[in-house]
Amino acid sequence: MSTATTPTPALTPAPAAVVRSWKTPILLGVLALLSLVFFAFGAPSTDVTFRLTDPGAAITLPDLVFSAKVFGWAGAIVLVLAAAWAFVLVRSGRRLPLWLPVIFGVVFVAAFLSWSVGSAGTPNIALYGLLAGSITLAVPLIFGSLSGVLCERVGVVNIAIEGQLLFGAFAAAVAGTVSGSAFVGLLAAAIAGVLVSLVLAVFSIKYVVNQVIVGVVLNVLVSGLTGFLFSTVLSANPAELNSAPRLPNIRIPFLADIPIIGPILFDQSLIGYLMYFAVAAVYFGLFHTRWGLRTRAVGEHPKAADTLGVNVNRTRFTNVLLAGAVAGVGGSFFTLVSVSSFGQDMTGGQGYIALAALILGRWNPLGAAAAALLFGFATNLQYVLGLLGTPVPSQFLSMLPYVVTIFAVAGVVGKSRGPAASGVPYIKG
Repeated sequence: MSTATTPTPALTPAPAAVVRSWKTPILLGVLALLSLVFFAFGAPSTDVTFRLTDPGAAITLPDLVFSAKVFGWAGAIVLVLAAAWAFVLVRSGRRLPLWLPVIFGVVFVAAFLSWSVGSAGTPNIALYGLLAGSITLAVPLIFGSLSGVLCERVGVVNIAIEGQLLFGAFAAAVAGTVSGSAFVGLLAAAIAGVLVSLVLAVFSIKYVVNQVIVGVVLNVLVSGLTGFLFSTVLSANPAELNSAPRLPNIRIPFLADIPIIGPILFDQSLIGYLMYFAVAAVYFGLFHTRWGLRTRAVGEHPKAADTLGVNVNRTRFTNVLLAGAVAGVGGSFFTLVSVSSFGQDMTGGQGYIALAALILGRWNPLGAAAAALLFGFATNLQYVLGLLGTPVPSQFLSMLPYVVTIFAVAGVVGKSRGPAASGVPYIKG
């Protein structure tokens, strides 16, 4: 007697659920519609002139002259097509390529410039000046964002960037004035940043106090302390305590003569060149050295790093102190390059923008520097458009850097995450 067996059907894996995020397509769609309304239908019937080089430069380029209406329509069409493609990609479950929002942002800014400059009384703008000012304003932001990268890569949230920048600016002004040397002021700024970081490290690492709370308290403490000393000590004797010498610009021959980028990149102060070195050094150190491997291991999985013989808390201490020195040097920019004296709360919240640049840059030194340049450009654009007398309300121009910060972090970063152990104290045992 035989028995018939029914074959068991093969189990097929369930299709993976497609997670769609409509945040970026919706944001691009709204901006594309705004560009169609303002930059295309509302474009002025004038020609816009972009001056590429200084007339006195060794090598000059011809000005760019084009119709604001034609350029506005062309830019709006490109933006609408890019937003539509973003909707199609998300609807089909595919990832948006990183270059799509980048290209969208470049075209949107160009169309906005064409519309705003064309609507001004004098429809011409020095593009080289706009770019040079953007890089100058981004210098402290880049130092601040690098400070955040060094801290968060080992699991410490550095909310105290604002305090480190401010105390660095204060120390640079006082030490530079007393010694008569801007280089002494630069060294004092680094030490001041380390002192702020030391308090952050002791309370957040040794005594396991909430890192965000410690950072906020430090910002308030430094603001109050420097404000008190400024009003009671520095203001009473500014000639001897608050008149620091400025760092001169160092022009690199030949490289500084390159059109457009030469005067911007290679006619900088010492702090500007230190910025280039800091970005390259932090990137190389994090991703191409044993120190960087241990740093990233401590920030991602401190227990595993401890098992392999890495002293987690000592690594965190070292990185936090190094981050303070970097931020302190960035703070010296305010009193040794920008102006020659300290002013109360003169950093103006740039430490928080540097924190946003860190997040937008996905905790990568190169990405954080690029994001800081974006915020520097938005800040300088506010000043340039205000001087041109564009129809853009002055209140919106004042909001521009912060609007860019919110849009960038909320719309572009998406679900990118920082180091897994960021903000989590480590207790051995």
